[in-house]
Amino acid sequence: MSQANPSIEQQASLSPLSFPDVWRANEMAVCRASTLTTGFEILDHELPNAGWPRSNLIELLLQQSGIGEMQLLKPILARLSQSQKIALIQPPYLPQRMACQSWGIDTSRLFWIKAKSTADALWSTEQILKNGSYGAVILWQTNCRAESLRRLNLAAQTTDTWFWLMRPISSAREASPSPLRISLRPATGGVALNLIKRRGPQSEQALFIPLADMPTPKQILDNNHAVLVKPTFSATTIRDPSSILV
Repeated sequence: MSQANPSIEQQASLSPLSFPDVWRANEMAVCRASTLTTGFEILDHELPNAGWPRSNLIELLLQQSGIGEMQLLKPILARLSQSQKIALIQPPYLPQRMACQSWGIDTSRLFWIKAKSTADALWSTEQILKNGSYGAVILWQTNCRAESLRRLNLAAQTTDTWFWLMRPISSAREASPSPLRISLRPATGGVALNLIKRRGPQSEQALFIPLADMPTPKQILDNNHAVLVKPTFSATTIRDPSSILV
């Protein structure tokens, strides 16, 4: 005998946990993906499962590069680098080894990948995600079409990797399959965040994340303060990622 359909009362009592991809508009969703703390309590409080979600495309939309976006990721990168590899794909500046080490990041597991074109960078990212051999991947892209975003999002869902895509803040106007989109702007002593999209209620309030290593406004303009420093030569395609740390 087939089971009768649940009554209205029974349907109303069903927990959102029964449907992980569905949540009430006024409540934070419970993600199926594993998460790791961001290292900032105020930000964890605003994210589903209180941390960066694994196996998801996470977009960080920047007013400009070098405003503290890498410092925002410093806690999780330092943790992951103790046992897993981290890929930096098409960063706007060269990775600075001493800065990474001072942040507790194991540079022997940090790889900088410079592709010849946007298409090569997107292809490399997709292959790395599908391979699943890296604990974290960070990709910088100025222009990224909707089709490319969908492919990256699908690739991220197939692996146990944390994946961030750095894009200009103007991209906030564009549709994206990413379940988590955060805009970043410089602020004195830290960085200002706006949660543009999350699995949960809409967030209207900006968050201020204090960063101990945040430089002065003059240093921001000089672009010589962060974990990424401006190169003094034209970078070429790196075929052996193990040889490019500087």
